[in-house]
Amino acid sequence: MDSINTKLPFVALGKFLSQFTLNEQIMYADVLHNDLYFEKFKDLLALSQSHNGWFTPEQVYFAVQSWAEALKEDNLNEWISSYDLSVVQPKTVGLILAGNIPLVGFHDFLSVLISGHKVLVKTSSNDQHLIKFLANYLISVEPKLADSITFTDGKLENFDAVIATGSNNTARYFEFYFKNKPNIIRKSRNSVAVLNGKESQEDLVNLGEDIFRYFGLGCRNVSKLFVPKDYSFEAFFKAIYEYKDVIFYEKYSNNYDYNKAVFLMSNFKLLDNEFLTLKEDASYASPISSVFYEYYEDIADLQTRLTNEAGQIQCVVSKGLIENSIPFGQTQQPKLWDYADNVDTLAFLTTL
Repeated sequence: MDSINTKLPFVALGKFLSQFTLNEQIMYADVLHNDLYFEKFKDLLALSQSHNGWFTPEQVYFAVQSWAEALKEDNLNEWISSYDLSVVQPKTVGLILAGNIPLVGFHDFLSVLISGHKVLVKTSSNDQHLIKFLANYLISVEPKLADSITFTDGKLENFDAVIATGSNNTARYFEFYFKNKPNIIRKSRNSVAVLNGKESQEDLVNLGEDIFRYFGLGCRNVSKLFVPKDYSFEAFFKAIYEYKDVIFYEKYSNNYDYNKAVFLMSNFKLLDNEFLTLKEDASYASPISSVFYEYYEDIADLQTRLTNEAGQIQCVVSKGLIENSIPFGQTQQPKLWDYADNVDTLAFLTTL
């Protein structure tokens, strides 16, 4: 199936998703198949938290709106214009999806189909309902896609290539199991922010979005701060006070209480504002409700270190301090061409 035919259903899907915001769900007259799907999707969104306790309405609607924006025709055109999809010989690509944030695997799903391949999907048990619903909508818009989309609960079989996302532990298993197939194996990564003390209140409030969106469960969430010697966290804590209501969510609160207790029992020195702990730590992966920090002396040395350790890092956030860094508040709004782990998924798919 050529990319033109495959693109149009995704544009239609974007228009469908645009109807659903946290504060209101408005049915637009020009959206395809609303009679079949509008009320069902509304019900599914309402049930999302019962399927996964972390998928609160605020987080799920944020993900839905992010995809509504990404699937606009101009964005899709800009993305695929860099590739020659006419050379693709359709293969079956197996996907093993993560489930840490809503629709986290949808980019891989989209990439396989828009490049003209068939997709064989093994969803995470933590996020198996939303993507199946969107697949059904796409098939209603373009019935030919029914032959290109398969979901499986069992072992992946009869595929030509694979894209698998998991932890560092599962990645070792994937690398062994899929060693004889073309593959992209994604491991655990974390995102960092680099501060110099000259950030505005607005910058630091936006940094709070990078920390707290999806409760910090995504690889694009900032879990580590690099700050200069003698940095004062006063402005940081003042700015992120806007996110204080996160502590009223039970699952987050339980993690905060537990992780804080573990740190204190180990006699670690903590900075704490009653909903987030800051701990000086050299590693990148902080637990939920905590952010690690580390002091730096020279920004050029830090740039070199971050480049050398790029395999552990998904995003770097700063106000232009680090080369190719992302502005504050933008980590959870990636463009279609912002690839996970900086591995160009479409380039991989066009070479199969």
